[in-house]
Amino acid sequence: MSVAVLLLLGLGLLEAEGRRNRCFFNRTREYCVCYNLSEETAGSLIQCLAATVVEFQGGDLEKYIAFPIRDLDPSAIDTLGSLIIQKIIIRGVLVPEILLARVLKFFSYTNVKELVFDSCVFQGTGDWHEMDGQSLPILSLSFHNVTSAPLTGNEKAFSSLSMWLETLQELAVTGSHVTSLPCAIGKLFRALHSLDLAQNSLGDGSLIPAFCQGAFPQLQVLSLQHNNLTSYHSACESVQLLRELRDLNLSQNKLMADPSSSCQWSASLRIFNLSNTGLDEIPTPLPANLEVLDMSYNHLHAVDISLSSLKKLFLSQNLLQAIPSLRNYPVLDTLHLDNNSITELSWDEVKLLGRLQDVSVADNPFNCSCSGARGLQSLAATGHLGQGWPRDYMCQSPPGYQGWLVAAVPVSVLQCHRAAVVAPLCVALALLGLAGA
Repeated sequence: MSVAVLLLLGLGLLEAEGRRNRCFFNRTREYCVCYNLSEETAGSLIQCLAATVVEFQGGDLEKYIAFPIRDLDPSAIDTLGSLIIQKIIIRGVLVPEILLARVLKFFSYTNVKELVFDSCVFQGTGDWHEMDGQSLPILSLSFHNVTSAPLTGNEKAFSSLSMWLETLQELAVTGSHVTSLPCAIGKLFRALHSLDLAQNSLGDGSLIPAFCQGAFPQLQVLSLQHNNLTSYHSACESVQLLRELRDLNLSQNKLMADPSSSCQWSASLRIFNLSNTGLDEIPTPLPANLEVLDMSYNHLHAVDISLSSLKKLFLSQNLLQAIPSLRNYPVLDTLHLDNNSITELSWDEVKLLGRLQDVSVADNPFNCSCSGARGLQSLAATGHLGQGWPRDYMCQSPPGYQGWLVAAVPVSVLQCHRAAVVAPLCVALALLGLAGA
């Protein structure tokens, strides 16, 4: 059940009937929203019992700190266990940690799998000893734009939650000014497979301690998007101990490639996001077994790499004047090249691109000569061009076709190869004339 209901049960406030209704239930979405978390919302919480998602917006729980919280009787425990609520969202609430620590154990009686704190302030310190040896059904925990005490120095509090944290599968701490993640905390998350640390203040020096020996042993998905990372080499060294890592997101960091780097990425890595990292060349080495590589929104002039296992390559918003050699990617099925400087596709390139499932080259400065327009039109005819065709494929040259849609350029044999048509026709007429004579 929700934190608010648990608080109100423990504080004996559910008798506050007849007060203003501040909870609203959307039956179609099975979604319930309660505003201004307080005893005034208690009377209307009953309608949220049929929801799968309950959201609380606003409120100050500080005034309840001194209230005693009693243990639940068997009937209340049975009621909590029968509820269908799967997800709780707490948004814009002041949360005293001492109060949160007292009521968190009530989640063990519920079926709540996901708990989200958004734009909350955690105040003070909690006494977590009551959670020693306590397990919870929550498998996904998210904090976004929250304010709290630094993680460093709070390792003891986390150790009291170890039995629960050992089963947690997804953790997100985003937009919360995190600068470090202590090694001891990472070792508690034995089953975690997804960790999102996007939009924080993590620097190169804070990663190696965070992903120390024994930390996050089952981690498969890691997002370090939009932090303060600068070194491609340091990022590689920092995650080397994550043996199960499959998906790494380093996008929106200002990275510099080290041409002398000898760091080898984990062999398990399959998906790598380096988009919007300011790179003007492909950094090396790349993970050897990559299947998906995103290097869009960079400053690449050329792509000269070979990855035999690569299936999807995203290179939109770069400075490429030609497509990369597809022979270097024998199993490639997706290639995005939108917003580059490509003017024309050769006929050989068109034939190779036609073998892919998803091709996109929209918003390039196309030369709509006969061969240039014909290549794109032929590629579109295979049905593999993305949703941007035909509206996002415009001619920039020659002057006669500037501003035209590529799809509208005439490319018939008579128009594009007039000499090849006229010469045989003249020969045929000459032969007919001779025969008549």
